[in-house]
Amino acid sequence: VQLQASGGGLVQSGGSLRLSCAMPGTFSKVDAGGWYRQTPGKQRELVASITAVGSKNYVDSVKGRFTISRDNAKNTLYLQMNSLKPEDTAVYYCNIGPFRTVLRGAFGSWGQGTLVTVSS
Repeated sequence: VQLQASGGGLVQSGGSLRLSCAMPGTFSKVDAGGWYRQTPGKQRELVASITAVGSKNYVDSVKGRFTISRDNAKNTLYLQMNSLKPEDTAVYYCNIGPFRTVLRGAFGSWGQGTLVTVSS
């Protein structure tokens, strides 16, 4: 299943965006969720993850600025991004699955992602 991220766009440095990811109705409530980003020539990196019980982890570069959340009733995964910096510019992807799979990003398929561009 390819999950589609949305909510990206062009924002000035210091601005905010909220990304959304519609999860399929068949997803397991015990699955973890993850937000990833990728820039040209670089590997996709895990930015934030959330377990089924709400435990959250972030890459150091976004700690204190990004917040991951999930609404199981709405089948939606979110990434609130505040105090955005030009280095946050990337295509952002979401995915769900077993926690270890989320940590490794070891998914067989990815959605199109949503582009976030932060201008200085």
